[in-house]
Amino acid sequence: MKPDASGFTLIELMVVIAIIGIMATMAVPSYQDRVIRAQVSEGLALADFAKQAVAQYYSKTHRMPPDNQAAGLPPAERIVGTYVEQLAVHGGALKIVFGNQSNHNLAGKTLTIRPAAVPDYPQVPLSWVCGSADVPRRMTALGVNDTNLPAVYLPIDCRSIGVKG
Repeated sequence: MKPDASGFTLIELMVVIAIIGIMATMAVPSYQDRVIRAQVSEGLALADFAKQAVAQYYSKTHRMPPDNQAAGLPPAERIVGTYVEQLAVHGGALKIVFGNQSNHNLAGKTLTIRPAAVPDYPQVPLSWVCGSADVPRRMTALGVNDTNLPAVYLPIDCRSIGVKG
């Protein structure tokens, strides 16, 4: 009589390992995208105080500040975060350059946040256009969009939805 075999056979074990491997290859990229999006969020949060400085300059002068100094901000390389290498003002547009401890797919990439104004009516508050998002109707975005971050890493508010004004 043959003794009862207990436990897994080699084939069963190999099938389980293959299934785990397939699941891991699907989960890792998804997790990496979430990590990068969280790191981009830090850059957007860091830009909030710079938006205020640009808006104040615009409300006083009816022009956009050409650089950080004119906006009353520290030099670009001094505005840093865990994932942000610098935040620079160029003609009112905020250029967030990622680096420091950011994911290697994010390092060196730029996200631009541009002010949008109603032409000839500087008393109307600025709106902000993130990345390749659409400009609000009857407003004009100021500054150059230098965003080179892949759309998959951008928050929904920073993506174009193709609405024409």
